Amino acid sequence: MENKIHFRVITHEKIVYEDDIDEFYVQSTDGRLGILKDHIPIICALDVGVTKVIKNDKPQCIATMGGILYFASNEAVILTDVAELDCDIDVARAKQAKERALARLKAKDDNLDMARAQIALAKAIARISALEKHY
Repeated sequence: MENKIHFRVITHEKIVYEDDIDEFYVQSTDGRLGILKDHIPIICALDVGVTKVIKNDKPQCIATMGGILYFASNEAVILTDVAELDCDIDVARAKQAKERALARLKAKDDNLDMARAQIALAKAIARISALEKHY
């Protein structure tokens, strides 16, 4: 482990991912951020997006629905309400959710909670992107 980052993604239900990795990339609220071994300590808010981890040149994508990243001394923790490994994502369900969200936004109903519809769309896109390895 001396040349690795100990990385965990934790929800209130379970540890979604835990391993010693080489590097990772997250979608912070300020933009895309990449972390390598011995990076300076950082705490930042995460946006809905794809977290990509790389171990031995093999990527693993995780759809993360916001949260917080903590990194110090080659230990990284993401705390989030919802996270899904790319291999666990139901692509048909994610695509249906995307279409529903787009339809709601296009309808421009006065009773529509616009922010909620935009978040639903962002989550669906994050799931599809993680599955298709687009980040």
